[in-house]
Amino acid sequence: MGASISGWPLAKSVAKAGHLGVVSGTALDLVLARFLQVGDTGGHFRRALSHFPDSDAANRILEKYFVEGGKKDDEPFKSIPVFTIDPSDELIELTVIANFCEVFLAKEGHSGLIGINYLEKIQLPNIYSLYGAMLAGVEYVLVGAGIPIEVPGILDLLANHKAVKMSLDVEGAEPGEGFAAHFDPSAHFNGKLTGLEITRPMFLAIIASSVLALTLTKRSTGKVNGFVIEKPEAGGHNASPRGKMKLNEKGEPIYGPKDELNIEKIKSTGLPFWLAGGYGTHDGLKEAQAVGAAGIQTGTAFAFCAESGLASNLKEALVAQAIDGTVEIFTDPKASPTGYPFKVARLAGTVSEESEYANRKRICDLGYLRHLYKREDGSVGYRCPSEPVEAYVKKGGAEQETVGRKCLCNGLMSNIGLAQRQRNGYIELPFITTGLDLEQIGRFIKEGRKGYTAQDVIDEIVG
Repeated sequence: MGASISGWPLAKSVAKAGHLGVVSGTALDLVLARFLQVGDTGGHFRRALSHFPDSDAANRILEKYFVEGGKKDDEPFKSIPVFTIDPSDELIELTVIANFCEVFLAKEGHSGLIGINYLEKIQLPNIYSLYGAMLAGVEYVLVGAGIPIEVPGILDLLANHKAVKMSLDVEGAEPGEGFAAHFDPSAHFNGKLTGLEITRPMFLAIIASSVLALTLTKRSTGKVNGFVIEKPEAGGHNASPRGKMKLNEKGEPIYGPKDELNIEKIKSTGLPFWLAGGYGTHDGLKEAQAVGAAGIQTGTAFAFCAESGLASNLKEALVAQAIDGTVEIFTDPKASPTGYPFKVARLAGTVSEESEYANRKRICDLGYLRHLYKREDGSVGYRCPSEPVEAYVKKGGAEQETVGRKCLCNGLMSNIGLAQRQRNGYIELPFITTGLDLEQIGRFIKEGRKGYTAQDVIDEIVG
C-alpha cells in the first residue's frame, strides 16, 4: 500500500489480531531518512536502530539523518543517494537497515506474523531490502508488479548469507545480455552479520492471472509458497488488460473475458491462494473461501483506518466523501511511470487534479520508478517518463510516453506527511491511490465516531 501507508503500526495491529500484517517495502530507505529528519517522534526508529546487529552502521545513519526536535518546516529534506545498478556502500547500508527497522517495529512485542511487500518493477533496491527484512525475522515476502521468478531462489541464498544477483530489465538489451544487480552480504557491515541465523520466509507472488501462477510454479528459482490473486478492483497498480488497450467513456481501461480468473487452474498448482480486489467484506471472505481460497487480502479498508500512515487530513477528507457519496476513483492508464494502470482518488489539493499537475515543474529527484535502458556505448542509463520531457527524449525515450505521467515517488512521500520542499519553493503534493472499496468505507465507522481502527475492519470482515 503505497509507501508507509501500510507501515509498522498498521501491520502490528493486524498481526496482533491473529492475521498476517504486511508492511510496504517501497522506498523504506527514504522513509527512514525523512522520519529521522523530522525528529523521530516517539523514538521508534531510534529504538529499532539500537537493535541492529552492527551498531557502527546504525550510528552512521543517525549521525547523518537524525535531527533532534525535527528540521524546520521551511527547510528541504536532506537527499539520499539514488539507486543505480552499482549503488554506493552508503545506500546499501541505509536500505538494509531501513528494512530491518520497519520489520523489527512491526514484530516488536507480539508473536503474530509479519510480511513485507515489494514491487518487481522497482528492481534495484530489492536484494538489499530483502536481506534487511530477513535479518529482522520477516515471516512472509510478497512481490507483485511483474514476474518475480528469481525472488524465491534469492531468499534461499540470503537465508545463508550467500551472494546473490537479480536480473534487471534493461530496455534495448539484446537476448542473452546479462544485466544484473549483485549483493554479497559478507562484503558489507564488516562481516558482523554473516554469523546470524536467518529463517527463509515464505514467498507469495502477487499476480493477476492463472497463466502467471503456472509460470511461477514451473520456472521459479526456488519454492513458491502461494499466490495473492488481484482483480482489477484492487487499489494501486493494476495489471493491464490482456490484448489491445481499450478505454471506456471515462478514459479508464476496459477489462474483459480474457482478464477473468481461472480459479481451477490456480487450484491445480496445489498451492494456497488469497483473493484480492473487492473482497474486503464478510461476504467477500466467504465467497473466496467457497471457491477454495485460503482467505483474502484487503488493503483499501485498512488504508483509511487510524493506524495507517496516510496523513490525517487526507483520511478525513476522503472518508467524508465516501460517506456522503461524492468520492471519485479513477483508474488512470497513464499516470504511473511503470506503464501499469493506477487507481487514484480524486481530491482537491492533490496531483489527481489536472490544474495541480500542470502547476508542478517536472523533476525526477528520487528515481525509484526510473526505467533502465542500454546506451549506445553498452552501459546502462536511467530515464523516467515523469521526468522533464526534454531530458527523457534526449535519453532516447519517445515523447508520447511522457504524456500524462505523474511523479508517484514524491506524491507517495507527501501522502504520509513527508513532502519535499523543492529549490523553487514548490511543496510536493499528495497523490492518493485506493481501491474501489473506498466507496463503502463507512461500514466500518460505528455510530458517534468519525473514524475506525484496524480491529474494526477485522471484526466486520471476519464477523
